[in-house]
Amino acid sequence: MIIQLQQGLPDNLKENILKQVKAIGYKVTEVKTQEGDYLVAIGKKDFDIRSIGQLPGVADIHRVSDEYKLISRKWRVAPTQIDLCDGVVIGEGQFSIMAGPCSIESERQIELVVEHLKANQVKIMRGGVFKPRSSPYAFRGMGLDGLKMFHELCNENGIKIITEVMQVSQIEDMLPYVDVFQVGARNSQNFNLLDALGEAQKPVLLKRGISGTLEELLQAAEYIFSNGNEKIILCERGIRSYENAYRNVLDLNAVPVLKAKTHLPVIVDPSHGIGLRDYVEDMSLAAVMAGADGVIYETHQKPEEAFSDGQQTVNFQESERLIKRMRLAYELRTSF
Repeated sequence: MIIQLQQGLPDNLKENILKQVKAIGYKVTEVKTQEGDYLVAIGKKDFDIRSIGQLPGVADIHRVSDEYKLISRKWRVAPTQIDLCDGVVIGEGQFSIMAGPCSIESERQIELVVEHLKANQVKIMRGGVFKPRSSPYAFRGMGLDGLKMFHELCNENGIKIITEVMQVSQIEDMLPYVDVFQVGARNSQNFNLLDALGEAQKPVLLKRGISGTLEELLQAAEYIFSNGNEKIILCERGIRSYENAYRNVLDLNAVPVLKAKTHLPVIVDPSHGIGLRDYVEDMSLAAVMAGADGVIYETHQKPEEAFSDGQQTVNFQESERLIKRMRLAYELRTSF
């Protein structure tokens, strides 16, 4: 059960609501976010929710059977919109394109990508400065100095940035330079990190775990929301299987299912999903038609020279064609 409290509720009214809910035998967790104050009540006893809903200070009340309650569409039917300011919004009703290299490599590289994105009216750039790599000898990013340079160049050009955070200790230093924190597949169940990002109040792009179920992805998002942050974007990026013809199985079934289960935006990462640049365009267009709210993919001026993930990265010419085709596909989808 979710109880939404009225804004600016006096302490005595809140205490009375808590008392009444606990008297029924429900365990109550208080959640305060950027958008409102909530009580998440867990229990099995059946009762008339109007007895709580009519209490002074209660703005709304809902029964939610899902284990993930705050992100459930059974509670909030209207889709969540993530406003990054300056007219950049991620969510249902628009199609967001996010593109950039796997890793930030140099000032010149950022300038070239920014120039490409601006020429194609793309307002969000992805790029890693802290890179989780399978090999300890692979390039692991430019760190905080690279992030500051990344932020400065993008900010000057009206571009928002998404970059991965790998551990709790990085959040405070990264906070002034990030528009959206990315939680990578390897950290999708790092609950200490999710808790901390819930308190950080910056939008979070949460990727599905390498072998994670949709239930696990939704529960991970619930961690962030329950710690105070409603600005969450879910990302399908493929799951590991026994198949070795491509990097991962891009589960496009997940898109409509997630859209039905949660009010959060759902985007797709075809670069990691298939891992082969020749098929990134096909899977991106399939993601559009599956109902995704956006696509995030990797592009580089010379993918064959990229410091990481060059095999799944498209060049600027391919990227420009992809952007045009995704926008046409979205127009077709919304015309039905």
